[in-house]
Amino acid sequence: MAQIIFGVGASHTTLMNTQWAKVDHLPRAHAFRNALGTARTLLAEAKPDVVVILGSNHFRGFWLDLMPAFTIGVGDIQSAGEHGTPAGTLPSDRPFALDLCRSLIDAGIDIAFSDRIAIDHGISHAFQWVIGEDTPIPIVPIVVNCFAPPLPSLSRVVAVGHALRDAITALGTDKRVAIVATGGLSHRLPFPDWRRPVGEDEEFLARSWSEGRHDWKQFEVRRREIVVAARPGTNPAFDRRFLERLEAGTLSSLASELSQPELEAAAGNGGNEIRAWLMLAAAMNDAPGRTLAYSDMPEWLTGMAVAVIEPDEKLEN
Repeated sequence: MAQIIFGVGASHTTLMNTQWAKVDHLPRAHAFRNALGTARTLLAEAKPDVVVILGSNHFRGFWLDLMPAFTIGVGDIQSAGEHGTPAGTLPSDRPFALDLCRSLIDAGIDIAFSDRIAIDHGISHAFQWVIGEDTPIPIVPIVVNCFAPPLPSLSRVVAVGHALRDAITALGTDKRVAIVATGGLSHRLPFPDWRRPVGEDEEFLARSWSEGRHDWKQFEVRRREIVVAARPGTNPAFDRRFLERLEAGTLSSLASELSQPELEAAAGNGGNEIRAWLMLAAAMNDAPGRTLAYSDMPEWLTGMAVAVIEPDEKLEN
């Protein structure tokens, strides 16, 4: 049977790739980047055969014409390559991904699937910094809708995480599986509620999310200008409480304590990406985690965190 042998939670931002020279809080930036390196080393030492990456989409692979709550890539993985992230085909494990998809559906999770999934930095940043571009370890992306409401509830995300654990450990393979959650923590992106855009910038972004499927790059210059000009909206107090819950092994229970309005009020719309972390915690059976770094980075608009989960006993049936 397959084993879940290691977990990583890591924030992502392409501003780290493109705006490093403009960083004011350089020690914080180095602390975060160094922690990514530590997580990468620990992940390699765990010797996974495949890594499941849980992350979001920023409208370079998924669009408003079709927005599943959860999508698993079961074949080719095509990365957009925006702003210094890996571009092109990423390593995959089609037989494992297909078996995992079937196992999830058998468990009652109506997950969408793609045989040629298009991802952006919501997945590829973790591949770049946590796994390593020069590492041939195959990945299985699971994309969670975090930015196009209505979003899957926090409780549903936890349920999918539990099902993911059961689905992996039910597979008839001896593969060692790691899980990486990417996104968050607190941040406020200049993303509109696509149903009610206000002003020219929001209307432009909503239009790009509807019309970008065939040529998303035509919208990218102005999109980037809007993001870079945004005011930071981090909440270190929220982030630290979140990480304390991870360390205590009580993170997934947060789903029953925090409403969607409360989450966005405390952590911003970008805080919706904690869904990946909640799914990770549930999939790891709420084993206590260890924070490697937390850096409040207003230059990157985000509370940046890296944590690892090393279960005392490998999770298997």
